[in-house]
Amino acid sequence: MHTADMPTAAPGLDTPLVVRDATPADFPAIAAIYAHHVLHSTASFEETPPDAAELLTRHAAVLDHGLPWIVAELDGRVAGYSYATPYRPRAAYRHTIEDSIYVDTTLRARGIGRTLLRALIERCESGPWRQMVAVIADPQGGSPALHRSVGFELVGTLRAVGFKHGQWRDTLLMQRMLGAGSTTLPDA
Repeated sequence: MHTADMPTAAPGLDTPLVVRDATPADFPAIAAIYAHHVLHSTASFEETPPDAAELLTRHAAVLDHGLPWIVAELDGRVAGYSYATPYRPRAAYRHTIEDSIYVDTTLRARGIGRTLLRALIERCESGPWRQMVAVIADPQGGSPALHRSVGFELVGTLRAVGFKHGQWRDTLLMQRMLGAGSTTLPDA
């Protein structure tokens, strides 16, 4: 059993979270969590929520890259999810990945996001990747503090690159090393 498949204590929760690989049965709940963020926040720059079928297609693409898509389950329901994708398609970026993380809005500020992000980092560190980038579309939300809490550093701000909910939006770029990072050459 992967260590992330075991129950995990999270501050602010009476029952333990189970962090595990996402399954097709999770995608209606994942679609509902994401739809709320798409429609009511700037955590995503998508403007129309994808349905569960589209998210399953995205899930397959993540897995095709050998990357994880995980969920946090609380009392039998999906409380949040996280996954990694290639940062950019060009070959020189092959050792860099980007994280995405979304938590059910009714369960925010209970440690679920941190638990998910730590589990995602652990899984990605077991692969060939050396850097993880967070592209944060909501600089005023909790994501910057969450990422700082697990070792990410602010590396830049892209000003007014998105337009959502009637306003220009900035994007923060945060980054953390995975494993040996750039201290050694990648495996051949």
